[in-house]
Amino acid sequence: MIRYDVTILFYDVKVNESFPFSISLSWKGSGPDAHDSGTNNQQSSLVFPKGNPIPSIKALTFYRSGTFSIDAQYSDAGGLQTPARISTYTIGPFEAKHSEKAKVKVKVRLNLHGIASVDLATLLEEEEVEVSDSKESAKETTKVDTDAAAAPPTSNDNDADVNMQDAKPSADTPGVENGVPETGNKPAQMDVDDTKAPKKKVKKTSVPVAELVYGAMTHVEVQKAVEKEYEMALQDRVMEETKDRKNAVEAYVYDMRNKLNDKYQDFVIASEREGFTSKLQEVEDWLYEEGEDETKGVYVAKLEELKKQGDPIEERYKEYTERGTIVDQLNYCITSYREAAMSPDPKFDHIDINEKQKVLNECVEAENWLREKKQQQDSLPKHANPVLLSAEIRKKAEAVDRFCKPIMTKPKPAKPATPPAPPSPASSGSEQQQPQADANANSTSENAGDGSQASSASTEPMETDKPENASSA
Repeated sequence: MIRYDVTILFYDVKVNESFPFSISLSWKGSGPDAHDSGTNNQQSSLVFPKGNPIPSIKALTFYRSGTFSIDAQYSDAGGLQTPARISTYTIGPFEAKHSEKAKVKVKVRLNLHGIASVDLATLLEEEEVEVSDSKESAKETTKVDTDAAAAPPTSNDNDADVNMQDAKPSADTPGVENGVPETGNKPAQMDVDDTKAPKKKVKKTSVPVAELVYGAMTHVEVQKAVEKEYEMALQDRVMEETKDRKNAVEAYVYDMRNKLNDKYQDFVIASEREGFTSKLQEVEDWLYEEGEDETKGVYVAKLEELKKQGDPIEERYKEYTERGTIVDQLNYCITSYREAAMSPDPKFDHIDINEKQKVLNECVEAENWLREKKQQQDSLPKHANPVLLSAEIRKKAEAVDRFCKPIMTKPKPAKPATPPAPPSPASSGSEQQQPQADANANSTSENAGDGSQASSASTEPMETDKPENASSA
C-alpha cells in the first residue's frame, strides 16, 4: 500500500479595485502664448488610465511664474452619458523669486468612490543657507580624534600628532616633576578658517487651490436645497406625530371600553357607563371615516375630550386599590412612635417626659384623623369620588415622622469628665519607701557581689612574708 502526503499551499492574493474610465489633465503651456485663448498651446496628460487601481495618487510638477489652471476631464467620453469635462482647478496666487519660473508640485487623487480631485499644491524653492566651515572642520576633527582613540596603539611615533590629547606630558615622563613639565612648551593649536559656505535648502510652501465643478450646484442652489430638506424633515416629523396621536385615540377607545365592562364596572354607575360607551363607539366610527386624515391638533383635542370623562373613573379605581397599603404604612408609623414613647427601655431615659407626651399627643391626633376619614370613606359607594386620598395619607405620615423623629432619636448627653483624685499621704509615703527599698536592694546585691569576689580571691593561695618573731624563733 502506497501512502501519499498531501501538502496544501496557501498564497496571499491581493485584490485591487479598478476604475472603469480614463481621466486626463490638461493645461496651457508655459511658452509666450500661454495666455492665448486658443487651443494650440493646450497640453494634456493621461493621469489615470482605464483600469487604474483605486484609490490612487499621482504627482505632477509644473514650472510656472504665476497663477495657472488645470482642467480634469474624461479622456474617452463616448460610453458616458455625461459631459467630458469634470472640473477646473485654479492654483495660485504665488510669487517666483528672481523672476524665474517656480517649481510647483501638484498632487492629484482618485479616491475610493472614483472622484478625481487636486488635493494639494506645493511651491518648492531652493534657498542658500550659510553654514560656517569651522563647524564642519570641528566635526571632522572630532571624527578623526574618535577614530584615533578607537584604533589600537602602534609603535609609530606619528600617532601622537593625530590626537591632541596624546601630546600632553605624563607624570612618568623624565624631566617632569609633580606632573608639571619643566620646560615652558605648550601643546600646538590648530588654525581653522572661520569662513561661511553656502548650502542649498528646499523650502516648501502650500499654494491655494480653488475648485470649480461643472454641473454642480451653486451656493444659492445648495442653500435652497438645504432649506427644502429641513422643510421635508419637518413635514415627516409632523406626519409621524399625527399618526402617533391617532393611534393613541384608537388605543384609548379600545382599552377603556374593555375596562368599563370589567374592572371599572363597580366604579361607575350604569347610566354613566352606557353614555361613555356610546361616546367611545362614536369616536371609533369617526376615526375610520371623517377622521382618517385629520391634523395632529384634532386628534389631541379628541383624546382630551374622552379623558375628561374617563379619568375620574380611573382615579376612583386607583385610589381603591392603593388606599389599603398606604393606610397600613400610616398605622405602622403611629404605632412605632407610640411604643417608643411608652417604652421603659433605658435608652430613652434621657428624653424628657414632656417631650414624650408631645409624641403621644401627635400619634393620637393622627390616629383620630385617620379613623374619621376612613369612616367617611367606608360609608361611600365605590362609584363615588373618594374623600380619603392616598396623597393625603402619605402627607400625614410624613408630618408624624417629621415631628416625632427628632425627639425620639435625641442623643444621650455626654458624661462629664471626672478629674483625677489627688494622691493620699499614705500612698505618697509608700511611693517614697519603694525607691528606698529598691536602693537598699541594689546596694545589698553589690555588697554580695563584692563578697563573692573576695571569697573567690581568698581561695587562691597567697605568698606572705613570715612575721619577724617567727623568723627569730
